Amino acid sequence: MTRDTLAFLKRLLDTPGPSGFETAPARIWREEVKAFADQVTADVHGNSVATLNAKGAPRLMLAGHIDEIGLQITHVDDEGYLYFAGIGGWDSQVLVGQRVVITGPNGAVRGVIGKQAVHLMKREDIDKVSKITDLWIDIGATSKAEALERVRVGDAAVLDAGVQEFPNARIVSRSIDNRIGAYVVAEALRLLAEERPKHAGVFAVATTREEIAWTGGGARTSAVGIDPNVALVVDVTHATDWPGAEKKRAGEHKLGGGPVLARGSAVSPVVFEMLVACADEQKIPYSIQAAPHDTGTDADAIYNALRGIPTGLVSVPNRYMHSPNEMVAREDLERAARLLATFARRLDPKVSFIPT
Repeated sequence: MTRDTLAFLKRLLDTPGPSGFETAPARIWREEVKAFADQVTADVHGNSVATLNAKGAPRLMLAGHIDEIGLQITHVDDEGYLYFAGIGGWDSQVLVGQRVVITGPNGAVRGVIGKQAVHLMKREDIDKVSKITDLWIDIGATSKAEALERVRVGDAAVLDAGVQEFPNARIVSRSIDNRIGAYVVAEALRLLAEERPKHAGVFAVATTREEIAWTGGGARTSAVGIDPNVALVVDVTHATDWPGAEKKRAGEHKLGGGPVLARGSAVSPVVFEMLVACADEQKIPYSIQAAPHDTGTDADAIYNALRGIPTGLVSVPNRYMHSPNEMVAREDLERAARLLATFARRLDPKVSFIPT
């Protein structure tokens, strides 16, 4: 990872963009890939597409969703306090006491999530789980009218947690799920621009709305628009190298252990074996994850689109998912991008994705 690509990653992670409100990070993604893609476009669903060798065959779609979980303002009371709902899946305990950034009509508005202090709680309430309905956002306003000068009902917000670099090349930030996926497909396209595939047409997509639409969203609409012959989805999965992790249930995946390749469910067995062959060829370490039902990723929206699209799922191990401080290893991002690029270069028009 170069200084420039690390700076690109930090810009993506730091830019608020929850599901349905991805415009700002999508704009940054498109601006970056313009430097090496043949063509960059956006669609009405907010998906961003960067293309190399548009007339090549087979047509390969690389998909990483660019949205993140967030909050949305639902009500402003007479004292100027804001109430909110979650965008995507939240553990409400994570929200207590956090700072937030609201995308207001006139720019960013900062606030804090409030809750009754422990000193004032009844004894029977102390051990109860806080619900989102028990919380509010305080932006320092003293009245409803003052608050409405800065925010509107429907405005989106994210937790105010910037990127941190940790030892051993760890990256810590909110929005890693799954701004990382959009980053990896962009970096794979960058590698392919330096050494173009002989045959394949490659369409890298920063998809929208994954956190609220596992079986649809931007992945489905962009797949229909591109009509690919094969697709690779990049997302995160749970690292299981933390104390007490249940590896019998989730598998063994660790930071720095390389990308995770899914088997089953939405994943084409032909594409899976091709990914394994590419990883072995490039000496890229990897682990395998069983997906007996849905994958909870854009793969679920793509594999059964149109007449069916053979799909692979490449995931980055991630600690503390859906929190202000998710953690990944930089080498896993580089390996995932290199794996995608190797896959693209191995494709030729004669390849068959029919399982035999």
